[in-house]
Amino acid sequence: MKTLEQIVALHRDEWAARSRAQQQLEIENNEAVAKLYGLEDEVPSYVPLERVSLTNNSAFRWPSKTPEERDALFAQAAITDLVSYAVGCMFGRYSLDEPGLILGDQGSTLDDYLATIPQPTFMPDADNVIPIVDGDWFEDDIVQGFRLFLRTVFGEQHFEDNLRFVNKTLGIKNLRDYFIKTTGRGSASKFYDDHVQRYKKRPIYWLFASPRGSFNALIYMHRYTPSTVSTVLTYLREYVTKLESALQQAERVGNAQEADRLRKILVELNEYEHDTLFPKASENVGIDLDDGVKANYPLFGAALKKIAGLESASD
Repeated sequence: MKTLEQIVALHRDEWAARSRAQQQLEIENNEAVAKLYGLEDEVPSYVPLERVSLTNNSAFRWPSKTPEERDALFAQAAITDLVSYAVGCMFGRYSLDEPGLILGDQGSTLDDYLATIPQPTFMPDADNVIPIVDGDWFEDDIVQGFRLFLRTVFGEQHFEDNLRFVNKTLGIKNLRDYFIKTTGRGSASKFYDDHVQRYKKRPIYWLFASPRGSFNALIYMHRYTPSTVSTVLTYLREYVTKLESALQQAERVGNAQEADRLRKILVELNEYEHDTLFPKASENVGIDLDDGVKANYPLFGAALKKIAGLESASD
């Protein structure tokens, strides 16, 4: 089995060949039209590769970049797309075993998925809640899910090489930094920023996030049920319990700096539960996807990560 780096290079070369073939077709078409009207000497027929409007034509997509820069950007775009697809597989929106959309109806369940894909190569998340936190606190978090996806699709043999290629291509030190990077007073997620941009500020995956981003959990809106927020709350409480144990350990060994850091996080998370997530879970909010993301996203107020243009009327 080829490495992911080799696969991306083949993908890039295939699109380069397609782009050159399309370029030649457009040149020949221009020549034929010019000849038909007797304008061979008056109208230029040549079409620069930068004007061949194929999405994966690197020259068209990044016309001002050098060939080397285009190759790097192509690889980055390919890996970003791969991560997006992997998360889709984690939620059951897509499957490695069947092309196209699998779960795309409101209230879709894992049973619906298994009715279509009885023996999946890659099993979707069971409860439609994927935690994203700063550390290996959950077995079913998004980093573990993507690592399993890499192993499943590209094999164990090249796993470490493939993981290094992903990190290098995305410009990160480790995989978790792509999904959650804690900085200063808040946190950032390259993955979620890409997702929101990809869906033009109408995301299909919704990010429950505490005010400073110390706790995050991703859900798929098509699998949402009125009990989903309660499931998120269960993850939050489990995380708080784990951090409280870590705090006790830090205090026992005299690590004052770590203990102080954990206390601040616990204050944030307890306030998020008390002020926001528990009240919202108690509402058992129902949604209607026919109303669109713009109508449904604001129903959850401060429980979800704020996205410009999707604020509730009270924000």
